[in-house]
Amino acid sequence: MSAEADVLVVGLGIHGSAAAYELARGGAAVVGIDQFPEGHRRGSSHGTTRMIRRAYPNPAWNDLVARAYAGWERWERASGQALVHRTGGLYTTATASTLEGPGCAPVDDPDRLRRLMPAFAVPEGYRAVYDPSAGVVAAGRALAVARAGARAAGAELAFGEAMLDWSATGTGCLVETSKRRLRVRSLVLATGAWAGRAVPRLAPLFEVWRIVTVTLRPGQEVARPPRLGAFSVDRPEGLVFGIPDAAGDGFKAGIDAGEVWDPDRPPAPPTRAEVAELCRLMSGYVPGARTDPERDVVEAAACLYTMTADRRFVLGRLPWAPRVVVAAACSGHGFKFGPAVGEAVADLCRGEERRDLDFIGVDRRLAGHDRVPQRGEP
Repeated sequence: MSAEADVLVVGLGIHGSAAAYELARGGAAVVGIDQFPEGHRRGSSHGTTRMIRRAYPNPAWNDLVARAYAGWERWERASGQALVHRTGGLYTTATASTLEGPGCAPVDDPDRLRRLMPAFAVPEGYRAVYDPSAGVVAAGRALAVARAGARAAGAELAFGEAMLDWSATGTGCLVETSKRRLRVRSLVLATGAWAGRAVPRLAPLFEVWRIVTVTLRPGQEVARPPRLGAFSVDRPEGLVFGIPDAAGDGFKAGIDAGEVWDPDRPPAPPTRAEVAELCRLMSGYVPGARTDPERDVVEAAACLYTMTADRRFVLGRLPWAPRVVVAAACSGHGFKFGPAVGEAVADLCRGEERRDLDFIGVDRRLAGHDRVPQRGEP
């Protein structure tokens, strides 16, 4: 079989689905494919909730963060669904925090910390930054909104169809899939943990980690806003993050570190020891929460993070194939940017210049401008 389209999007996690949505609503003829069945749990986009925040360690992110918040509001208006629940957030570290952003500020007064988030126990000796705009993204609902919006705008989304090979032509790209051959003007590679397979020249930039999260049963008042908001605790062993029960989805936490993983292997289910350790941490940071691993855990999940050395994305056109746009390596903090990444990909496919993306661009990577970051710095 052969077909033609304006754009082929490969990978239908949040960023591929967002790209298909934004492209299709702009009038492009879009085909999106994903190698796995719809609803799979092999990548980085499954699950019910994600964190959103304005607090970032580098002001280079501020514009993209603002575009993300505006994008979620746009998606909410279009779908009639609530996708973001603002709870406020506290981000803590044992050293001087570099986190900043519009409305964010350090908080040194213990009494004010308790007023801002009564259920959260800031570790002794830690400093905190408060972000009033932080909160929770309804991730599962958001992914469904993006896919439904893309389909309603005329996009074809095909699951269980893998890309086998691609090549640039004078007028676009030729793509071989497991089911057909496609000729397209633009190709979007939103392949997550498989980014290095899709573009081998970029493979040395990426490392895939297996990450574990645990969700406690909903309905615990101690884990609901306003008593608890989004939080993180930066430890030498890895960043612990917590997502409150903002909409009856439960209290979720994880550790932003994990073992290197081959994405062609399904992520191993969380072990009893991993679940028990996360429950122990949750009980320490949110005293009073019911955290029994046998009775209170409603979900223990494993997902894949595609990491770069400085925790920044790789988003932009390939210099040697400018009709190919890569949207990859979200390093564990990419879901919140879904609408902004989709909008950026659509702009790039239309030939627009987005110099605001240079700080995460492909050219920056290839020019060797990476540096060793401070721990946890995206």
